[in-house]
Amino acid sequence: MTQVFSRRAELGVKLVVLGVAGVAVAALATAAAALRGSLVIGEPMPQPIPFSHKHHVGDDGLDCRYCHTTVETQAFAGMPSTRTCLGCHSQLFAQASVLAPLHESAATRRPIAWNRVHFLPQFVYFDHSIHLAKGVGCVECHGRVDQMPLTWREAPLQMQWCLDCHRDPLPHLRAPADVFTLSAPRATPQEAARLAQALGLHDTRRLTDCSTCHR
Repeated sequence: MTQVFSRRAELGVKLVVLGVAGVAVAALATAAAALRGSLVIGEPMPQPIPFSHKHHVGDDGLDCRYCHTTVETQAFAGMPSTRTCLGCHSQLFAQASVLAPLHESAATRRPIAWNRVHFLPQFVYFDHSIHLAKGVGCVECHGRVDQMPLTWREAPLQMQWCLDCHRDPLPHLRAPADVFTLSAPRATPQEAARLAQALGLHDTRRLTDCSTCHR
């Protein structure tokens, strides 16, 4: 049979295939490394401005909703705009060098590129508002941010961790008035049982359906 491709062409095709495969493997390795990096617990995430929840929340008493304005109404909690930050810092520490990125953002109208601390894959659906409405406080996932000079990830946010709560939510519930109070205790077992009944959490079958988190 007549050879269609020369040996040189054959070698070229093989090299191209190997190159594509190598790039794919490298991309997967990079993605895996990034994912592992995003799962580091207890390690502060560097930010363009070293924002301290300990100072703003713990010392000054800012409510979560002051900066995260859509946390009660939408899936995404929202991030503070430059205008929100300047509501205080156009007067307070306005000339501090550490706030230079804030003033640059105001001048250029480009949002500050904050680094994400809590990351979920795109195939996972999470809604902040429904968790708060069901009595799951901010502290359950985010930890005591009022004690964090720089914010770090407190919980793994992996599937098994989420399912543990979805299978037995009662130990994680708080009274609706306490969901934003980081120091508030969890509800007692009796209170949690009443909350679960009132909020429709007594039947957890829907909470563990695949379609609840994967839509």
